[in-house]
Amino acid sequence: MRSSLQLAIIAMLAGAGVAWHLYGESYGLPRPLALLGLEAPAPAQATRGGGGAVGVVVQPARIGLVVERAESVGTVRAREAVTISTKVSGIVTTIGFQEGQMVKQGDELVNLDAAALRAEMDQARALMDDARMQLRRAQQLQPGQTIAASRLDTLESLSRQAEGRMRQAQAKLEEMRITAPFSGRVGLRQVSLGALIQPGTAITTLDDITTVRVEFSMPEVFLASARIGATVTARTAAYGDRRFVGRVLVVDTRIDPATRSIRLISEFDNPDEALKPGLFLSVELELHRRADAVLVAEEAIDPVGDRAYLYVVRDGRAKRVEVALGARLPGEVEVTRGVTAGEQIVVRGIQRLRHDAPVRITETLAPPVS
Repeated sequence: MRSSLQLAIIAMLAGAGVAWHLYGESYGLPRPLALLGLEAPAPAQATRGGGGAVGVVVQPARIGLVVERAESVGTVRAREAVTISTKVSGIVTTIGFQEGQMVKQGDELVNLDAAALRAEMDQARALMDDARMQLRRAQQLQPGQTIAASRLDTLESLSRQAEGRMRQAQAKLEEMRITAPFSGRVGLRQVSLGALIQPGTAITTLDDITTVRVEFSMPEVFLASARIGATVTARTAAYGDRRFVGRVLVVDTRIDPATRSIRLISEFDNPDEALKPGLFLSVELELHRRADAVLVAEEAIDPVGDRAYLYVVRDGRAKRVEVALGARLPGEVEVTRGVTAGEQIVVRGIQRLRHDAPVRITETLAPPVS
């Protein structure tokens, strides 16, 4: 049993020796026979260049645009939205709109039967005209003192009362004519011709969606960056890759204690009315925009614990530099401290490097174009 174990150990040592002899040079180790003085040391491999320089591929750090965003979800609301109803009861005599039609402010939507009110207004007008005529006659007699001043005061009061009744009748008549309070698009019709409707009965809806608002929430940690005028980008599965761009219009004055978040309202131009009220959106709020950020290839970063390092070629040597990282982009990462734009950053061959090792640049990659 002991003999078998000894043979196994001898075989392992022999194999290790052969591997050292054949492949040790590729890792910078001398041949074992050279260590014993039985063989001259082999010259440096060509792949490492003169003086043992390691071949590396570099890419210069570049200046680029970095936009930091925070994601959320939101819901589309019309800028103006109302349910059209009536303040008075009456029978529908005319309907002046088609479902889905664009209307302008003041356009007539529905008329109610106003025959009785017209008769009431005619009566009020007749009383007003009579009161005015009596007042004019009394005023003509006043200079000759043929009418008492008290009588003149009474006639003036009656005239004003008649005018008030006339205005009241006219206002009631106007209430029988229901118009659009603002320009927008009407929805589905809820009444029919000849229907008797009561105060508050829904006739249709009216929405102004040429501009829409999107309400969403952000964690309180983003409060300092949630500013009025900040850019908001929105997407929806309904329109694929299309992006809608708006601006923050309102930032709530309070934090929701239950969710520790703050509500924001953004506004989007919607000329083609693609965004409908109630539509669910994925929202990105722009937090910071830096046009002079220093960017390096992501593969150049060597993370060690909570720190990050990379190799910079300076004076023909690889300098291992600790860097501070910022935002991440596809294939790139922002460096906020440690290197400057234009420096040659090692992106390939990092595993064979050590600090201050001589290097030979075999290829320089062009930085990506933003």
